[in-house]
Amino acid sequence: MALLGLLALVLALTSGGKKGSSSLAVSGSPGSGFEGAALPSPVSVPDFRLRDQYGRPVSLAALRGGPVVVAFLYPGCGASCVLIAEQIRGALDDLAHPVPVVIVDAGPSPASPAAVKRFLHETSLTGRVLYLDGTQAELRSIWHAYHVVPASAGSAAFGAAAEVRLLDAGGRERVVFGTEQLSPDALAHDIRRLQAEGSQGG
Repeated sequence: MALLGLLALVLALTSGGKKGSSSLAVSGSPGSGFEGAALPSPVSVPDFRLRDQYGRPVSLAALRGGPVVVAFLYPGCGASCVLIAEQIRGALDDLAHPVPVVIVDAGPSPASPAAVKRFLHETSLTGRVLYLDGTQAELRSIWHAYHVVPASAGSAAFGAAAEVRLLDAGGRERVVFGTEQLSPDALAHDIRRLQAEGSQGG
């Protein structure tokens, strides 16, 4: 019995998730109304200003006023990034009123414009998302602020830890989707919920 108790303690200590806002997420919490992991309370996220795939400056704060989808991906990530991008595209297909989608480059080295263009084309996201990039110093600061597992940890570790974040109209993080939770239906559902909340002045 002592061994079983020790095993339970080890499992409890190792199942807390990685550090960051997502560690506060409650998946499927009764009454949350969200399909993803709803945070117990809205979390203010750091603003950032980068350039999109067209060279235009974009700040996260400028996108406030409705839900915003944020993901950290990169063209050379492999199947996990492609899958996440395709799930996001599926959610956009389901929505009557599309929302801004921000993909922040998370690669170990700068992605070429051609690679970004190819990645967006292959996932049918051309013209539907903002792919943001910057200097390595700018990006590392953002990755750290958002607790992103760096690509230098390896594609498997990066893919396993990848998340899609859903911000509300006030720019606060409300829902986090891990890869095991993410689906077009679930993401679209939670976006609609935040859209309805915003239309009611929530």
